[in-house]
Amino acid sequence: MSTFVLLTRLSPQALHQPRSYETLERHVAEQVRVHCPEVAWIGSYALLGPWDYLDIVSAPDLASMTRLSVLVRSHAQAHTEVWPAVAWPEFKQMLHLLASQR
Repeated sequence: MSTFVLLTRLSPQALHQPRSYETLERHVAEQVRVHCPEVAWIGSYALLGPWDYLDIVSAPDLASMTRLSVLVRSHAQAHTEVWPAVAWPEFKQMLHLLASQR
């Protein structure tokens, strides 16, 4: 499984009152459970800035993340970005391997 960061910005039309956040969350979560059962949430954060949410997820491949992104975009009236993420220890191993091959 690979780790990905999903950034989400909701459209102003998606929310009408504070309670709308939870309703939207339940609806999108149900769609993800049905269509992307292989994706597992590691963490979710509300942000104060140009993005509304930052989710860290584990998925088998980019195709699964693309499906997830499309679901969030369509059901939450949102803009998303998907970033692959490498854990720092794994990244350091790659660097050491590269350095040893010089």
